[in-house]
Amino acid sequence: MPRYKLTIEYCGTGYVGWQRQDGQPSIQQSIETAIAGFCGETLLIQGAGRTDAGVHALGQVAHADLSKDWPAERVQGALNAHLRPQKIVVTDVKIVPESFEARFSAVKRHYRYRIVNRRAPLTLDRNLALHVSHPLDADAMHAAAQVLVGKHDFSTFRFIHCQAPSPVKTVDHLRVSRFGEEIEITCSARSFLHNQVRSFVGALKWVGEGRWSAVDLRHALEARDRRRCAPVAAACGLYLTKVDYPE
Repeated sequence: MPRYKLTIEYCGTGYVGWQRQDGQPSIQQSIETAIAGFCGETLLIQGAGRTDAGVHALGQVAHADLSKDWPAERVQGALNAHLRPQKIVVTDVKIVPESFEARFSAVKRHYRYRIVNRRAPLTLDRNLALHVSHPLDADAMHAAAQVLVGKHDFSTFRFIHCQAPSPVKTVDHLRVSRFGEEIEITCSARSFLHNQVRSFVGALKWVGEGRWSAVDLRHALEARDRRRCAPVAAACGLYLTKVDYPE
């Protein structure tokens, strides 16, 4: 039974997130329905990350076991045909060893958060970025962000119902960059807590507004208390951009 690695791009607007939920549109269910339409098989696919409602992806990864040995290009074309007109596409398909698992074989996940920092409301980027009309200090945001890099207990930045067994994670990279009116926050780690990146962004937004300093952010981190977290940033600006695997 061949195993297929699917790389998936989607706009999360209008979906309840990656994970299937009874009676509600999800990315996972949409792809499973496309597989059934293509080859008649009913199966569960496994994803690398459970993105929340409204979160987007440029490089989500899933694996699926099909009973027939289809060429990878045929699988990609057929799935995309059955996914139309949804805002989901399979950008790549590869046949991989049975030992490959989209979630547990991953060695690093990369996220990007988009803030459009301008006075005028959004049009083309509506539901695709967070709009902040007042000025943000991206340099101060980046400097403060380095407080969060490394291995820490991130209880402050963890959703109260997070199912991870431990709040301790290692953040390898966290950068804030401005490109004209857009501020981009990129974050990389082997794995993340539920709402961790969006909680980071909410705290860094407060830094950019001058409400918090880097010292305030450190105190919030060291408190290990969810009640010390700034408001969580909206889902619309978050993108799962890439998942890394061993060669």
